[in-house]
Amino acid sequence: MKIKKILPLLIVLSIFLSCKKEIIKTPNHLIEKEKMVNIMYDLSLLEAIKIQNPTSLDTFNINANDYIFKKYKIDSIQFAQSNIYYAADSEEYNKMFEKMKARLDKNKSLVETLIKNKKKKDDLLKKKKEKLKIKREADSIKKVKKELKTAKEADSIKKVKERKLRP
Repeated sequence: MKIKKILPLLIVLSIFLSCKKEIIKTPNHLIEKEKMVNIMYDLSLLEAIKIQNPTSLDTFNINANDYIFKKYKIDSIQFAQSNIYYAADSEEYNKMFEKMKARLDKNKSLVETLIKNKKKKDDLLKKKKEKLKIKREADSIKKVKKELKTAKEADSIKKVKERKLRP
């Protein structure tokens, strides 16, 4: 009795699994996987730019989609069909997404390192300028003290001469 219930379920399941690849037909102009990962990466960067600074793309008159289509020499239909095709196989699509994410993470850490190094360099430059400013102030104070000392000495010499000239 149980076999009669399980058998139809197994037949339907095996038919479904065997047809899995044929759910979405391969488009005529399928974008290769690596190129698709690069497109996904660039789209992610452009989206991040748009979120961080909404007017930046507008300032330079950049339409993200047009930019991608020109850069990769594809059109919107080719991209949409390829995206649907790859998304139909969730495991493969997740692998592509993970590649893109790994690349983003790698570049993020590189950018963070560059920012950190620039900050260190700016801090060192600021400290050098501060030291130079302090040295200049110290030098100008020394110069004024020396001028005052010279003026005092000249005054005292002048006074001594005046005293000697008086009878």
